[in-house]
Amino acid sequence: MKTSNPVLAGLGREAERSATGQYGQPGYAQPYPAGTGAYPAAPPAVRPMSIDDVVVKTVALLALVGVSAAVAWNVVPDSLLGPVWITSAVVGLVLGLVISFMRMANPALIVTYAVIEGVFVGLVSKFYENIAGYSGIVLQAVVATFGVFFLMAMLYKAKVIRATPRFIKFMVAALAGVFAVIMINLLLSLFGFNTGLRDNGALGIGFSLVCIVIASLSFVLSFHEVEEGVRMGLPARYSWVAAFGILVSLIWLYLEVLRLLSFLQGDD
Repeated sequence: MKTSNPVLAGLGREAERSATGQYGQPGYAQPYPAGTGAYPAAPPAVRPMSIDDVVVKTVALLALVGVSAAVAWNVVPDSLLGPVWITSAVVGLVLGLVISFMRMANPALIVTYAVIEGVFVGLVSKFYENIAGYSGIVLQAVVATFGVFFLMAMLYKAKVIRATPRFIKFMVAALAGVFAVIMINLLLSLFGFNTGLRDNGALGIGFSLVCIVIASLSFVLSFHEVEEGVRMGLPARYSWVAAFGILVSLIWLYLEVLRLLSFLQGDD
């Protein structure tokens, strides 16, 4: 079956190759061994992924993020918050890029990513709530994040928003553009240049709103990937990749909502 998503198309071809044996028949990874007259055992069938697989793995990854965030919040002292924050951010970014670009359906790697991102999210949340003094901001950001997620899920299920080829191209360009802007802004800040893009001002608030909109729309891509993956019969292990995509969008949306709420509270 064809799909307009290039990542899913690549996963589909990879899954088909891994499930195709020497005789070109799906499900036969190895030819039958030479027997002594007895019939060989049938090769194990590859179970296709399902929506339930993605849901279970997404919930498990979110639980890992929550637990590691709580541990980091309570264990890491304020004096080490900066170094641990930066280290977890860099390691999480590298792992995320490796998983994304290499399309690695590796549960151990994805679980490691969730734990490290949990540390990062926990320390960022602690900074806003305890150190910066924005009381209640973490709970507000969590409620808003999951509210947006469930709203996008309902809109997608009702077919109000669909992942058309044009929408997918737009989102790929938008995600790449926003990521490039954030990275360039970060590099400039390291050399002492302040663009105001992440400050509490009209430009900063506007950019945060743009990021929130794009992060929200990225759920449509994730839902489409799950739907297409199930339709294409990808092996169950690829549900880890789908869950990883949803997790990345949730974390990004949460951080952007947290930043925007800090801007709004700062104006009070």
